[in-house]
Order: sequence, then structure tokens, then C-alpha cells
Amino acid sequence: MTMTRTRLELAAIIDHTLLKPETTAAEIGAFCDQAVDLKVYGVCISPTMVGVAAERLRGSGVKVVAVIGFPSGTHRPEVKADEAAWAAADGADEADMVINLGLVLGGEWDRATADIVAVRTALTGGQILKVIIESAVLTPEQIFCACRAAEAAGADFVKSSTGFHPAGGATVEAIEIMSGAVAGRLGVKAAGGIHDAETAFAMIDAGATRLGLSASATILGELGQTVRPG
Repeated sequence: MTMTRTRLELAAIIDHTLLKPETTAAEIGAFCDQAVDLKVYGVCISPTMVGVAAERLRGSGVKVVAVIGFPSGTHRPEVKADEAAWAAADGADEADMVINLGLVLGGEWDRATADIVAVRTALTGGQILKVIIESAVLTPEQIFCACRAAEAAGADFVKSSTGFHPAGGATVEAIEIMSGAVAGRLGVKAAGGIHDAETAFAMIDAGATRLGLSASATILGELGQTVRPG
């Protein structure tokens, strides 16, 4: 099937991402202004910056996405749930939580699922929940099972990576496995290591329905207003 994608269509599925721990409130404000100019879907930021972003983006249509249990995922479920509830209260529209990798790698699927359920339960205002599985650390079977655990726990999306793990970020192969595991029932967010338009489109072709990008301006700048044949 042949598809075309414009710059605006790509922007509409981008979570514009700034998660450096040294980021200031002033930098978040400028980042939000850039997000509005780029016409992206949302900004993905640290939970302590949600209030700043929500106020700056009020009325713009750009969503606020908070990371939860970031970047290790090893926080107690109660801590993740509390962090998610506070982020929602501060104005987050979506939460991207990190799965507990130790539980996944240890095959403790009931506990890994319960960890996600704790965050899902804390989001009482209809916020979208994405589960970051850190796919570069996992085998194909573990990727598949992690996605199914996220689905069983009530997540809306599975997400490939934090972008902070030394094992790496999204790959086409991982996104294909994730997409196959959820089969359209959940969204798939590719994040980590996507630095150019070619890679972004490769992730979409593999099944990604959302992209987490820190290089949004550069990637969208590559496209101008042109249409890209798929």
C-alpha cells in the first residue's frame, strides 16, 4: 500500500521530549512555545515540570505527557502511583511509566502487571497511560510478553524506550514485535535514538503510532512542507 505523509501529519504524532534532569522551568517554557510552533501532539517532560507546561500550553491543544518512575522503573508501585496522581493533578494529559525491568527479566509477570495496574488505577481523570518496556534490554519473547502484560493491566500504549538506558533505544525490529503483540488494540510509541526523518518513517512503517523525539525540530525541518511517499 502506498501512503503519503506530510510534515503536519508527522508532527501530529510526535511527543516533543525534554527530560534532561538539569532542565529549568524557563527552558520548559521555551520548549512548550517551540512545541506550539511545531504543531506537535504533546510535550514529554519530567513530573515536576508538569505544572509549568500545563500553564504555558493552556488553550494551545498541545498535550502534556509526564514520565513516571523514570528512568529506572524500580520505584515501589505505590510511589509510581502517587507520582502519577500528582502529575495528573498538576495537569498531565498522559503518563509514560517505566516498567519494572527486574520483574520482567525475572519472569515475575504477576508483579510486573500489578505495578502497571497501580499506576492505571491512580489515573482517575481519563489520562492516557503508556508503558515503557525498555525493549533494547529484552529478548523478542520478553518484548511480546511485556506488551501483553501492559495490555492486561489496562494501558493504552506500549513504548519502546526511555532513551536513557545504555542498551539503546527503539529499533525497527522491536517496534514490529510490539505492534504484533498488541495488534492495534493499543498504540505503539517508538522512542530513543530517532534523530532523522528516515528513521522516524521507518518506525511508523514498522507499526509505531506515536513517536517520542527530542530532535523534533530537526526532523520536521528536514521535511519542510513536502509530501513523502511511503
